[in-house]
Amino acid sequence: MNIEKEVKDVLDKIRPYLQRDGGDVEFVSIDDEGRVYVRVFGACVGCSAIDVTIKMGVETLLIEEVLGVTEVIVID
Repeated sequence: MNIEKEVKDVLDKIRPYLQRDGGDVEFVSIDDEGRVYVRVFGACVGCSAIDVTIKMGVETLLIEEVLGVTEVIVID
């Protein structure tokens, strides 16, 4: 399985929790350094807790489950 597919599969597991609160996350890309770029939608946009959600939730899970992921970065 390739790394992009693995990242998307993990995001699919996280997505229902974000959607329950009116938000969502979308995979954009991954670079050669293992940085995953995502875009957030809905209630996540402008939410004061999004940085914590991304770093403590999404990033932690991706690093644990996908070999090679080093960081998650939200882009506009």
